[in-house]
Amino acid sequence: MLREVLEHIQRRDRFVLTSHARPDGDAIGSALACCEVLRQLGKSADVVLHDPVPRIYQPLPFADRVVRADCVNGHYEAAIILECDSIQRTRLEGLENQFLISIDHHLSGRPFAHVNWIDPKAAATAELVYRLAREAGVAVSPEIATCLYTALMTDTGSFMFRGTNEQTFALARELVLAGADPAHCAQNIYFAHSTAKMRLLGAALSNLHREGPLAWIWVTREQMERSQAKEEDCEGIVNYALSIQDVEIAAFFREMPDGRYRVSLRSKGKLNVAEIAELFGGGGHECASGCSMDGPLSIAVALMLEKIRPASSAD
Repeated sequence: MLREVLEHIQRRDRFVLTSHARPDGDAIGSALACCEVLRQLGKSADVVLHDPVPRIYQPLPFADRVVRADCVNGHYEAAIILECDSIQRTRLEGLENQFLISIDHHLSGRPFAHVNWIDPKAAATAELVYRLAREAGVAVSPEIATCLYTALMTDTGSFMFRGTNEQTFALARELVLAGADPAHCAQNIYFAHSTAKMRLLGAALSNLHREGPLAWIWVTREQMERSQAKEEDCEGIVNYALSIQDVEIAAFFREMPDGRYRVSLRSKGKLNVAEIAELFGGGGHECASGCSMDGPLSIAVALMLEKIRPASSAD
């Protein structure tokens, strides 16, 4: 499938690249790196995202070139969609008429595009972009390596999620040899939080609930406004609930402006949370997934726990 993707890239000259709304590290890093790979091949390429690049990823090379838009405008010959199981997840209009190439590594990945390269064995979509660069004969510059290393680091939970193996570290080594600085990449992500995020974290942890191996926390719109927090400040908060000793599964419920709840699910490996998320129309990784649910909060929590409890008991 890699060769097929490369063949379609070689046939065309103008590309638009995008990923899911509320982009995470793998979405941003992979899109930026893939875009630069195409440019090194002499192609015209733009990264267009529905949401802005989160603050912690703005120091990445090429991040200042990202276009934020609600629709794709431009005479492109193909769209490369990374880390998505549908064009709807991008929240961009105008992709319907494009020739679509999907590059994804999620277990919940679906073949929605004209060409679909989905490899759940890959640690991150960044791994697939790296393979694409090598197959295309593109030299992995320090800038490309930095984007890919950041994507790999964040999507593996700092190399802690299940599925991290010798191949993951072999790829990390290759990226470091190519010029990525591990300490610098980590500092930009884990030691650059806003004051608002710290206040929001305090509010979330004040709502901590525990039931055996389960833990869940939440924040309301009022708490987000009082903390002056942005959506991106919610990233990673669920991991604090998961970090509790003997907790195997954690959930973080965030109230959205329309009254629905965005739910982040995390597992230490005994439970496949992607299967839980898929029950509510979401998906992701075995140890890190998400979905959206209708409110009120009490109903959303009850429905989620109803699905988690039997699965956690079985393990």
